[in-house]
Amino acid sequence: MKVCVTSTGTNLDSLTDLRFGRAQYFLILDEKGNLKKALANPAIAAIRGAGVAAAQRICSEKVDVLITGNIGPNAWGVLTTTKIKIFLVKPGPTAKEAFLMWKEDKLTQVEKPTLPGCLGRGFGRGLGRRPGLGRGRGRGPGSKR
Repeated sequence: MKVCVTSTGTNLDSLTDLRFGRAQYFLILDEKGNLKKALANPAIAAIRGAGVAAAQRICSEKVDVLITGNIGPNAWGVLTTTKIKIFLVKPGPTAKEAFLMWKEDKLTQVEKPTLPGCLGRGFGRGLGRRPGLGRGRGRGPGSKR
């Protein structure tokens, strides 16, 4: 069995990273909690698709369990098709502590994405156009109100 913990560093004493797609590192542990690999996340600086790229990287490692702070819908979709079980950790513990919490059945298994999708947000109509900023109706210095 392989367990992946999202981490801010390359060893078991590093804090857990609460992000999945933009986690700094993925620590791959065996069933006893021994560190087998520390992988830098290649998707951390991706403009878009970080969750999917990170999920594909984890799947390529044939991981059985993922311990992270949050998971978005796109990454969720990739991970659940490969039957990877996802568990949530709250802020604060080290990677080793998170692993032990999982072993002691103290983490919640995720049944759905914990973050909303971000595709289609922040762009499009309506941004920057508030009342008073349009043509001819503002209350700027030349206004006669």
